[in-house]
Amino acid sequence: MKQQPPFDEILIREYLLDNPDFFSRYPELLLAMRIPHAERGAVSLVERQQESLRQRVSQLEEEITSLLSMASRNEQIYMFNSALSMQMLKCDDMGELRQVLSSGLKEQFQFSHVRLITVHDIDSELSQIWRKRLDSGYYFGRLTNEESKRLFGSEVGSVALSRLSQECGQVIFAIASSDPMHFHPDMDHLLLSQLKQLLDHQLPKI
Repeated sequence: MKQQPPFDEILIREYLLDNPDFFSRYPELLLAMRIPHAERGAVSLVERQQESLRQRVSQLEEEITSLLSMASRNEQIYMFNSALSMQMLKCDDMGELRQVLSSGLKEQFQFSHVRLITVHDIDSELSQIWRKRLDSGYYFGRLTNEESKRLFGSEVGSVALSRLSQECGQVIFAIASSDPMHFHPDMDHLLLSQLKQLLDHQLPKI
């Protein structure tokens, strides 16, 4: 039978939390206390605190590095989007717009396909994709082989699809990547939304 300790550990814990200066009043306890360590055996409380602080600092450094990398990536996307938008606004016809949009996105992100696809009601395959995949306006993820071939002429890894506004007609803005994991349902669609807004503005004019 497990013997109960002669004191209430919860009360001690609460007391130490309520009195964080306790060990500053009794510094000799810090040196006397030993804490089990999985790799180094028993270590002092001070050593354990130092190790925890080192681990926390290392974790913070990794988080800062990740944030800086993300900020740099976002800046690159912003600069690219601004330059591409200016080029698209200068286009005088649909063919030129398609070329600028496709070459820009493929060069920057190595996408395999970039298309603007007009959906006609008589085309049952495209109409089904329009209704099924784009009910919410956007779709990110994978398609069936039949859907991939109908939209892009070949099988692809993953796709980002969006409906353009009614002023453009029934048009799908479609991007494909050879990587099956590149586009997924939980990803941010800020870049696609910005390009969609520009297309919604530009297409009815040309």
